[in-house]
Amino acid sequence: MTTWFVLALLIALSVFAILLYNGLVKKRQMVEEGWSGIDVQLKRRANLIPNLVETVKGYASHEQETLDAVTKLRSQVSSLPRDDVAGRAKAEGALSQALGRLFAVAEAYPDLKASQNYSELHQSLDETEDAIQMARRYYNGAVRALNVAVESFPSNLIANQFKFVKAEYFEIEDEAERAVPKVQF
Repeated sequence: MTTWFVLALLIALSVFAILLYNGLVKKRQMVEEGWSGIDVQLKRRANLIPNLVETVKGYASHEQETLDAVTKLRSQVSSLPRDDVAGRAKAEGALSQALGRLFAVAEAYPDLKASQNYSELHQSLDETEDAIQMARRYYNGAVRALNVAVESFPSNLIANQFKFVKAEYFEIEDEAERAVPKVQF
């Protein structure tokens, strides 16, 4: 009788450990899927930026400093490793701020605002920014789920055994980057 009980207990513990392990694997995959979604949207934004810069350049060539800043930041973002979450978050925050300044510059040029090409690019960029925010929320939710599982008992026992680690949130850490950019003429 005790042998059957011990055997049943071992089987139950094994099944429980397998379920915990599989849950951790699923959460890690969701984090990777979330990061992939952010990466796709960031690449989409990076591909739109040169067209936007060229369009604005035709109307506001004397705003070269703003145009150069956007181009430089886009290059920096593109050169960062794909899995550098903190570095990408910081660089993307700076790029977003520079794009805000670029849009503020564009507001000063009525002909540019009336340009269909500019309007379409601006709308595409707005849609992309919205998609980035949705992807970021999904990713951060997946990170939260993984991190809770990695730190919670009893799943932390399995996580430590199989080297599951906490993931980094995709967030802007510098308060200045969170602020709405101020542009003065």
